[in-house]
Amino acid sequence: MSAESASAIQRNQVDLSDFIDWSGVECLNQSASHSLPNALKQGYREDDGLLLESDADEQLLMYIPFTQVVKLYALVVKGPEEEGPKTVKLFSNREHMGFSNVNDFPPSDTVVLSEDNLKGKPVVLKYVKFQNVRSLTIFIEDNQSGSDITKVQKIAMHGTTLYLVVSEYAHGLKKCRK
Repeated sequence: MSAESASAIQRNQVDLSDFIDWSGVECLNQSASHSLPNALKQGYREDDGLLLESDADEQLLMYIPFTQVVKLYALVVKGPEEEGPKTVKLFSNREHMGFSNVNDFPPSDTVVLSEDNLKGKPVVLKYVKFQNVRSLTIFIEDNQSGSDITKVQKIAMHGTTLYLVVSEYAHGLKKCRK
């Protein structure tokens, strides 16, 4: 998929960082001093001085489990113009992936980030592929310039939880009955 972007996150979408199971989060090939929480945790990711940075080469492989089933709608990946991510592959509900087997599985979606995306413009995902997500694996395959280091300033996931969907449905029923 090309980096088809939304002009804004839809009204019923929320930042899914509150639903991340932090005890299970992993990132392969991250720099010890520039780790995943810098780009993923609220508060940290708003500070442009804090980064997730790759270590041995340009690739990063992240595993992000959720505390409940979510529906993923859009992804924000912010980074510097030269060293920011370029090709990002997303895998829904795929556990225990490593660099040795990441290419053995078809991704749920692949995005090529544009300059606008790196500045924070959301990428709309193939929503039908992300309906019942218990975990998300993000594989950053390369960066914009082909350099050995990839830098990520922010990763944000937008969508809904089953609870939010049921609540909106029930709220809509109440309106219909009045």
